[in-house]
Parts: sequence; structure tokens; C-alpha cells
Amino acid sequence: MQTRAAILWEPHTEWSVEDIELDDPKAGEVKIKLTASGLCHSDEHMVTGDMAMDPEVAKLMQVEQYPIIGGHEGAGEVVEVGPGVTTLKEGDHVVLSFIPACGRCPSCAQGRQHICDLGAVLLAGRQISDMTARHHAKKNGADLGIMCCTGTFAPYTVVNEATCIKIDPSIPLDKAALVGCGVTTGWGSAVYAADVQPGETVVVIGLGGIGMNAVQGAAFAGARYVVAVDPVEWKRQKALETFGATHAAASIEEAIFLVNEITWGANAEKVILTTGVATGDLIAPMMSMVAKGGRGVVTAVAPMSQEDVKLNLFELAMTRKELVGCIFGNANPRRDIPRLLHLYQDGKLKLDELVTRTYTLDEINQGYQDMRDGKNIRGMIKY
Repeated sequence: MQTRAAILWEPHTEWSVEDIELDDPKAGEVKIKLTASGLCHSDEHMVTGDMAMDPEVAKLMQVEQYPIIGGHEGAGEVVEVGPGVTTLKEGDHVVLSFIPACGRCPSCAQGRQHICDLGAVLLAGRQISDMTARHHAKKNGADLGIMCCTGTFAPYTVVNEATCIKIDPSIPLDKAALVGCGVTTGWGSAVYAADVQPGETVVVIGLGGIGMNAVQGAAFAGARYVVAVDPVEWKRQKALETFGATHAAASIEEAIFLVNEITWGANAEKVILTTGVATGDLIAPMMSMVAKGGRGVVTAVAPMSQEDVKLNLFELAMTRKELVGCIFGNANPRRDIPRLLHLYQDGKLKLDELVTRTYTLDEINQGYQDMRDGKNIRGMIKY
């Protein structure tokens, strides 16, 4: 079939919305009619080249990462199933998890679906089953990659069955799309990766689509103080008024003094880094806010080439602090996506309030400019 998609032909260019040819699903695959897609910062990392694969790795995998259809935070309806699909049928409502879950690898068997072995092919952007493409540019026939094996910057896509999480059809699909990445990643950063406990002090650095959900995850987990850090004033206010923050600061430096004051010098049990880009110089000041025996969580994505980190190793060891990584909030998509949507239905998880503005597919570049300018918590494309 013919449809349209936002394609990034190479790094440091704008998204190009154009016609594509979409193949029918093959064995183990399904075709999805999408309702909406979130504009997540991770796709911006494709634009900046921060997530560009090493050419030698791409050569070994026998793929070209670009051109690629962006988008990995979507939800929609199954309109066609390929041979051998057993868990889905036409008409089912699904959220596309940017982390596929096979259910069989050692990580999945240990309840750690967020590091499923299938994640090894996420940046290759091809179909999990055979590493070939179902999406092709109409103008020149080029095979197109799809971001995180989903490609939600298009009204239709073909994905592997392992990527689809079936949900209750009563849940609005545009809100459900948010749980495919940003909500679950932020929420889980607090609830799972940081393991926030009742009465603790938590600092969240960066109030985008992930950080704001880390704030409400920490509040839900029973934190006494939740300090929201962001240079954009209206985001700090939103965190305080809507998402459960108790205090706010415009910078890490300001937060250091604030946390010291409200904890009587004990510092925060948990500090979560959710900035748009993680850089090595942020780690030392972040960890300086962590209490003895506390934990720092790095959820923000760093450039793949980032290797240098500033960190006081003496302090790390002698005060028994922990510095841990986090992907997808360390959540299990098949358990946690439906669970979070049930919390939304019960009024305990705020999704409507996250979407600052909606866009058409043709407005995608404006949507990302608004993100860069700090105008959105989460922008969303609606089809």
C-alpha cells in the first residue's frame, strides 16, 4: 500500500514528509493503523547524530541506518496480521513498545524485558525477523529504516508481533501512545530504577516528557520531597501544580543549595537525570546531591561517542553511593504498559496534561523546534 511518512535522509537535516510504499506483513508481523505518535527527544538524537551507529558496526549488521522513518511512541489498531501471528488479530488495539520483548531470552526470563536480546537490533531499524525492510521510499525505491523497529511517524507501519502490547479498547489511543516510551521511561526511572521509597527526598533534573513522569512517579511512590529542576519557568510551575513536585529549582547549582536546606544537610536519597542530552560534566554535580548510601540514576541519552565522565570516585566509594543506568524505566513492557494505563483510567496517572500541543505529520519540524525552544512537555502527532 501507499502511505506517507517523515523520513530523515541523513543527520543534521530536517524531517522530509513524503510518500512511501509499505509492504504487507510477513511471518510474525502485523500492520498497524496508528492514531497518534509522541514527539520524543530520542528521535532528535537521530537528527543530531548522537545515535548514529558506528559505520563498522552497521557494516557487520549489513544495514544502512539512514534513511530512516522516525517515531517510536505510538498506538493504534491492528489492520492486518501476517502468517504465524498468534497473540493478535485484526481490530485489536495496541501500544507499540520501543523495546520488543521476546519472552524467551535470559533477560526476559529474569523479568527484565527492557534489556531483551532483541534490543540489539533497535538502531538497525529493520524487521526483527529477517533484517529486511517493509518500508520503501516512493521517489527512488530506497529501503527505509524505522526508528526502534516501529516507525510511528507514519499513519501506517509494519512491526514485529514482539513490539505490540495489546490494551483495553476503552483506552483512548492518543493517550495510550505516550506509554510506549516517555511515560513508562520516566515513571520507571523513579519507581524501578531509583526504587523511591515513602518519605525519601528525590531530585529530577530535566522536565521534558520523561522528567515530568519521573516527578509523578516519585510522588506516587510516596516521596516526601520531589525537587523538579529545569531552566524553563512554566515547566517548573507545571511540575509543582500538576505532577506532584514539592519544590523547584532553575539549575543544578540552585538545586544543590535547596536540597541541602530542606534535608538539613543529609541530601537526597535519589537523584534522576532526565535532561535532553546526558553529558559527562553533569554527573559530578548530580552525584553531589545524593545522600550517603543513596542512588543516582542516568536515564538521559548521551551521544554514543560520550566516554568522559566527571566523578569523584573517592566520594562514590567512601559514602557508598550508587550510580546506575536506566532504559525504558527498567520496566517490563508487557506488564507495565497495561498497568500504567489502568492507573490512568483510575485517575492516578496524568496523561492528558502531558500533551502541550498536537501537530499534523506535515508540521513535524515545527513540533521539534517547539521542543528545542522549551515550549512543550510532549508534542504529539495525531493522524
